[in-house]
Amino acid sequence: MSASGAVEPGPRGPATTPSPAPVQPPATGHLFRPINAEDEEQQPTEIESLCMNCYRNGMTRLLLTKIPFFREIIVSSFSCEHCGWNNTEIQSAGRIQDLGVRYTLTIRGLEDMNREVVKTDSATTRIPELDFEIPAFSQKGALTTVEGLINRAISGLEQDQPTRRASKEAIAERIDEFIVKLKELKHVASPFTLIIDDPSGNSFIENPHAPQKDDALVITHYNRTLQQDEMLGLQAEAPEEKLEEDLRNEVLQFNTNCPECNAPAQTNMKLVQIPHFKEVIIMATICENCGHRTNEVKSGGAVEPLGTRITLLITDPSDMTRDLLKIIEGGMKAHFIMNDPAGNSYLQNVYAPEDDPEMKVEHYKRTFDQNEELGLNDMKTEGYEAGLSPQR
Repeated sequence: MSASGAVEPGPRGPATTPSPAPVQPPATGHLFRPINAEDEEQQPTEIESLCMNCYRNGMTRLLLTKIPFFREIIVSSFSCEHCGWNNTEIQSAGRIQDLGVRYTLTIRGLEDMNREVVKTDSATTRIPELDFEIPAFSQKGALTTVEGLINRAISGLEQDQPTRRASKEAIAERIDEFIVKLKELKHVASPFTLIIDDPSGNSFIENPHAPQKDDALVITHYNRTLQQDEMLGLQAEAPEEKLEEDLRNEVLQFNTNCPECNAPAQTNMKLVQIPHFKEVIIMATICENCGHRTNEVKSGGAVEPLGTRITLLITDPSDMTRDLLKIIEGGMKAHFIMNDPAGNSYLQNVYAPEDDPEMKVEHYKRTFDQNEELGLNDMKTEGYEAGLSPQR
């Protein structure tokens, strides 16, 4: 295997007539063989295919292999003998991983330049010491070495240098200086860092000491961001908390009929969180035909197990500012009692979260008549478990 990651072609035998006997496919375990230069049976499959450069037939070679201590990959290499165009790339034979991966390798000697590298097209390659980065999806995936990655970067920069020298000489000179720095890295005169960050989780840098720990290599797995999921073409699911927040901030609208003139009208609905209480739904209907307006507040939850009785002693005009109360001027002391068998009513506690000395909240068990009024007596919630059939 060359440093550029190309797959060397195997020997091509003479054409033979296929046997009429059916050929049994190899077992799945033998499709992906561990990569080994001495394995004579591990030869790429050759397929004649169209060259996208000259539109004549070239040759594609596919190699299904397994990277030790990593996973299965598919290496494909195309070459055209007519125009000389070639292309090499790798693909993971599995799915996108649940977590992204970041490899940070400290290169200290020439032996580190020979470490095997799998770089997918979604991976970003960085060398912080040179402030150098190869963005994701700017190169095809490759099965190569650390030195091969650097050679690939050098070739990519040198490719358009003749054009730059003709039109942008100053830029071409700076790129020439940078290419020299990249070439110096291959001698490893001083340590430098190679970072491969792949949101798909399918890139790899070899640990030559595996299964022992490699002190020069740090592997970090991380949760992808929504932007990275979108980059990989994954379905981005909005977090549940954000969805609930959107519902609280958004006024929903739906069509209905006016209760007065039965003309088409529009109802606005908003979910509101009452501090120190619960969520309620505020609904407002406005009829443009007859001008009828209606407002309604519904509990955002179920009927509570107990009813609620709230008793407030009104002692001064400030009590008139509490949510819900618009009654008398507050010139005399009075008791305001609100009794809700459903347990979903609310009266503001201005001392919250402390107890209000002028307000008493009682929870009580509903009577049969109160349950009847709420429609709870005929509501059956037992006997619906899976596997139970109704008795006749």
